[in-house]
Amino acid sequence: MELNENARVDTSQVDDRRGSGGGGGMGIPIPIGGGRGGIVGIIIAVLVALVGGGFGLNAATNGGGDEQGDNTSLEQKCSAQDALKQLDCRNALYVNSIQAYWRTAMPEAFGEQYRPSKTVFFSQNVSTACGAADSGVGPFYCPADDLVYIDLTFYKLLADQLGAEGEFAQPYVLAHEYGHHVQDLLGTEAQMRRQQERDPQSANALSVKLELQADCYAGAWAKNATGTADERGQKIFKSITEEDISQAIDAAEKIGDDAIQERSGRPVNPDEFTHGSSEQRKQWFTKGFTTGDPKSCDTFGAGA
Repeated sequence: MELNENARVDTSQVDDRRGSGGGGGMGIPIPIGGGRGGIVGIIIAVLVALVGGGFGLNAATNGGGDEQGDNTSLEQKCSAQDALKQLDCRNALYVNSIQAYWRTAMPEAFGEQYRPSKTVFFSQNVSTACGAADSGVGPFYCPADDLVYIDLTFYKLLADQLGAEGEFAQPYVLAHEYGHHVQDLLGTEAQMRRQQERDPQSANALSVKLELQADCYAGAWAKNATGTADERGQKIFKSITEEDISQAIDAAEKIGDDAIQERSGRPVNPDEFTHGSSEQRKQWFTKGFTTGDPKSCDTFGAGA
């Protein structure tokens, strides 16, 4: 992967709340697969929450969500000549690429206009419209405020604890979360929640479909990422290699429900899956990448 050093990092797509100390931490995170309702997890939830799989918090835990960050330092850093050596600037540029893709892809594929969403950089804890969260929750999308949240120290945990060390695992994680934003805009997430209410026994299976679709959307972005550009028309990526895609696939496999259950010392139980097996996550990311078409990501379709 080679980023274009001439691409401008648009930090307005980020809300930098690091150091603001907002929200207060929580103990055990509550995984909800990208939506509002969910069940309280135990040890496995703590492990699974480290995978960037579209977590949020139960909206009933805390209102919150009116906090604002200060981008002054980030703007200065990301306008410097060595900006792309900085983790936060690179991640802001990944966000720029993902949103540039969806501004075109969403109208073309679904006939709907894309509405941008900011990514919140936070440190240790944060207040959201889905509740208070701490770093243990991992990256997540909150549909109540339409924001993506990430503590950037997550990437060290992803590499050290789960073995997904490749650089391209980072934009994969962000692209997955923006996949949840697209689902929210299209009404997919809300429809899935209604299905869960009508058929509680299928709640986990429906959550898996939602997560795998977000993986597929991430793959579609990856296929088209070299075609994305900044506001001045400068390409954001000079190149994305087969090794980069392998790194994304490796990350997808490392964060499969079966891999997480095995890592936690528990027997593999498909009935408890909420995000999909390693093979499923690999399969759907690969399908999105191979086709480059988000319309191919119908995980809810018959036989999918």
